[in-house]
Amino acid sequence: MAPKSRSKRPSLLSKGRPPTVKPKQAALSSKATRNLIRSHHQLLKARTQAEKAGDAAKVSSIDAQIQANGGLASYQIASKLGQSMDRGGDSSKILVDWIKPELARWTPDLPKLRVLEVGALSTKNACSRTPALEVTRIDLNSQEPGILKQDFMERPLPASDMERFHILSLSLVLNYVPDATGRGDMLKRCVEFLTTQCSITFTPTLFFVLPVACVDNSRYVTEERLLDILSSLGFRLVQSKRSNKLIYQLWHYVGQSAPRSFKKEMLNPGAKRNNFAIILRQG
Repeated sequence: MAPKSRSKRPSLLSKGRPPTVKPKQAALSSKATRNLIRSHHQLLKARTQAEKAGDAAKVSSIDAQIQANGGLASYQIASKLGQSMDRGGDSSKILVDWIKPELARWTPDLPKLRVLEVGALSTKNACSRTPALEVTRIDLNSQEPGILKQDFMERPLPASDMERFHILSLSLVLNYVPDATGRGDMLKRCVEFLTTQCSITFTPTLFFVLPVACVDNSRYVTEERLLDILSSLGFRLVQSKRSNKLIYQLWHYVGQSAPRSFKKEMLNPGAKRNNFAIILRQG
């Protein structure tokens, strides 16, 4: 699959991110975990707005608040706690369960299916324990050996099909991107990393996890709009499920895209709704 041309370099995930600081090691309650994650997202959004407005003083002030809360490292600890068994478990278990029929066709004499896990927090999740999968893990702030410190938006595009992946995992990653255009750029970039070559019958796959509030309580995104955006990029939804907090989806890349642009437009007015949005630019 030939890489698609782009009119401009997409924004980096790390753009505008404050430096990280050493996290506190005290245990967090479920409520404290949720509050830390929510506060971190709100501060990042405010920082992005201040940066766009050219308000250096406000950016500096927000950076200080983020550091006071423990920075990116503390956010990751909270996220890792959120994936513990007593708080919803490892989301990659759902991915592995959904692709079990395909995995059953794999034998040890065949090449493994290559997985790129963006925003990886652990080397011991369900994907990592599955013999048929060869997992490459990246994150902005690596938490342990085996996870490459790398921005997905800065990762070099594959030079050959052997550098592409059969599965791309974005579990609670898209919602971390601080601006709507960057989210659209990330989804477009996913296509560049998926291969069509496989030793068993397997369709290139995107595993996608978002907070339910991003599609149920946003002014600018609904589940239908998300379906339209990903369909326009050549993806077809094959699995979907919800928990109280999260929505999990499995998308096949079928390559029959109908390029469209999606702007930020009001879909669900309401004073108590959030501003999560995705802007998709073509070209």
